[in-house]
Amino acid sequence: MQNQTSTNIQDVKEKKISFKFDLQAYTLAIALVLIAAIFTFFTDGEFLSSRNLSNLFTQMSVIAVLAIGMTLVIVAGHIDLSVGSLVGLTGGIAAILQVWYGWNTISVFVVTIIIGAIFGLWQGWWVAYRGVPAFIATLGGMLIFRGMLIGISQGQTVAPLEGGFRQLGNSYLPYSIGYILAIIGIISLLYYTIRNRQKRSKLGLELTSGVMDYGKITIYSLFIMVIVYMLNRYLGIPVPMLIVVALAGIFIFISSKTSFGRSVYAIGGNEEAAALSGINIKRNVLTVFILMGALTAIAGLVLTSRLNAATVNAGDMYELDAIAACVIGGTSLMGGKGKIVGSLIGALIMASIDNGMSMMNIETFWQFIVKGLILILAVWVDISSKRRAA
Repeated sequence: MQNQTSTNIQDVKEKKISFKFDLQAYTLAIALVLIAAIFTFFTDGEFLSSRNLSNLFTQMSVIAVLAIGMTLVIVAGHIDLSVGSLVGLTGGIAAILQVWYGWNTISVFVVTIIIGAIFGLWQGWWVAYRGVPAFIATLGGMLIFRGMLIGISQGQTVAPLEGGFRQLGNSYLPYSIGYILAIIGIISLLYYTIRNRQKRSKLGLELTSGVMDYGKITIYSLFIMVIVYMLNRYLGIPVPMLIVVALAGIFIFISSKTSFGRSVYAIGGNEEAAALSGINIKRNVLTVFILMGALTAIAGLVLTSRLNAATVNAGDMYELDAIAACVIGGTSLMGGKGKIVGSLIGALIMASIDNGMSMMNIETFWQFIVKGLILILAVWVDISSKRRAA
């Protein structure tokens, strides 16, 4: 009888822990819903209109792409302050190759991404193999890349771009393709959930309630279909949003299902222990910066496409928005903790604040103040939770 009572008490404790974890996991979603509700109320429903949602997802695309790479960089225990300048530089290179030298769009895209990866390699080499702190190496990179952009563009705005280039940041998927992709995404989520439950069952691991798992899939599915429906009411799913979703899927898989991804988390959590366990720290850190460089080039292409021009100020301060998105999304600046999904929600929260306050005709300086306060609050919550855990 006593053993049964203690078992019941243990089960209750496990349930409480599980509930607490779920509450923390969905805090961002709750915050996003509250922000949407507030702005919807003060804009008479215009904030959640199909047109504004389409604009919102398009506006957040560049920062979202940067946040995907920045998550890995921060999780590994580093930082990259050069991404804003590199966005401008890679976008400038792409525009110059097409406008001044007549390159076709595909060649420009491929070469630009390779150049971005090379710049990432250069910075990663200083950090991983020469021991220069990432803060200093990338701060230097920020100045170098901005200077290079001004030099190669001769301080001019490079425009206009060809139609194929412009479509990258300004086109939309046909309605039918949007629904097809939504259905494929829902089926993939269901398949992954079933497969994961079967795998855990075979290994004898504890399974969460089927009601919880399949309930989440139902909620996610409804959310996906509602978003697609709302976007299709305007012009369809924006291509930049599709790029973000595709890159997020790839890097979520890399970070959670590959040895490289697990190594990155191990390095950020405890570098000495990671080295003792046989992880090649230098090679993995170098790879993280190469990926960050390639993603930055993609962000540069999207931004240049949207603007139909390359300017010397392109990407200015984007590094701070990307870092803020990661931190708001739960990525710890101490390293070892963070999820790409959280960073994407953080980017959406940042974009929603900008968009909503602009719709309310609130002066720009208030947007900076509010985002700064949110960033400080997010870091304080992260530090406080670490202290409580200790």
